[in-house]
Amino acid sequence: MRTSTRTLLAAALVLGVAAGPAIVPASATGPAATSRTAAPSLDTVMSAAIAGLPRADATAALVRVGGTEGSWRGSSGVHDLESGAPADPAARFRAGSVTKVFTAATVLQLAAEGRIDLDRTARSYLPELIPGRYATVTVRQLLNHTHGIPAPDLAVGTTVEEWYANRFRVHTPEAMVRSATAKPREFRPGTRQHYLNIGYTIAGLLVERVTGDTFERQVERRILRPLGLRDTYLPGTAAGITGPYNHGYQAMRLDDGTTGLRDVSVWRATDGWAAGDLISTTADLERFVRALFAGRVVRGPLLEEMFTLPKVADLGSGAPAAYSAGLSMKRLGGREVWGKTGGRWGYNAAVASTRDGARTLVYSVNSTDAKGQDMNPTALNVMVAAYGLPD
Repeated sequence: MRTSTRTLLAAALVLGVAAGPAIVPASATGPAATSRTAAPSLDTVMSAAIAGLPRADATAALVRVGGTEGSWRGSSGVHDLESGAPADPAARFRAGSVTKVFTAATVLQLAAEGRIDLDRTARSYLPELIPGRYATVTVRQLLNHTHGIPAPDLAVGTTVEEWYANRFRVHTPEAMVRSATAKPREFRPGTRQHYLNIGYTIAGLLVERVTGDTFERQVERRILRPLGLRDTYLPGTAAGITGPYNHGYQAMRLDDGTTGLRDVSVWRATDGWAAGDLISTTADLERFVRALFAGRVVRGPLLEEMFTLPKVADLGSGAPAAYSAGLSMKRLGGREVWGKTGGRWGYNAAVASTRDGARTLVYSVNSTDAKGQDMNPTALNVMVAAYGLPD
């Protein structure tokens, strides 16, 4: 959820002019405008946010807004470019770093059971993987990105074309941790924040160590099954998406030397694992975020870990820390919005909510540059429509 004010303002302008026939609003409820000066209705702003798909930045979008302030469901775009069939609103998609919310919740559940101590060092749980230079990194620092461990070298290339050529490569979490921890630390643990996947890779291994079970089965037993999230799963080494899905596309250089869109729906996500390999639906993620914010996933005082930002600065920008355990925070429309975005090739996703649950948001956008430096324009439109501009 890290975006610039300038970019969000640009998105607001897009909202004002977007138009197109490819929107399928499933439902809309909430107070209607009662005067000429009243704000546009939820249906109006959300429909405009996803209008006109497919276009250059995205081929499809699925959105669910909920909470006491009104609800809306809609979809836009196509199932795939070849058939042009409408996007399936119940389709599964790659949720990317939204996975981190599930991982953090699993670790915090284990902490509530006394099986994990957030103030203990990661090395005390995984002494064979965490070397002495990272001996002071705590479990809490893994979750809030203040650990100072750099990213691993995945040796897959630097361009999207090279990544695509290596899309079936299997990356083991142990190898990724060894690669990362062989490097000098980025900063003294607990003094800066740098958002990276590696802390959550270690957290997934920590779950396996203390439970004697796989990370995937622990997430299923603790979160997916109790909440009835039947369309959500962790794929392991499987490259395809099980069940119905809208195809994801990525702009890249094609075999004939031209630049165009390539179908990237089938792609192993082992480099993400506990940090980014979740597959889900908007309905399942909406159910999850409502339960999480209501205290039905992580219970008691440990839930506050997810709504507590460390008092340090971001490593790159010097701005205040924006990431807690699993979530991030942005002030939009005059209030705090907590949530998590995610991106895998061909797919952008997000979950978000006000702390009181008055407005929740879940979206999946089939972005054509899901790993780009800037947030996808359609996704930005959706976020601004749901919550407003940054303060």
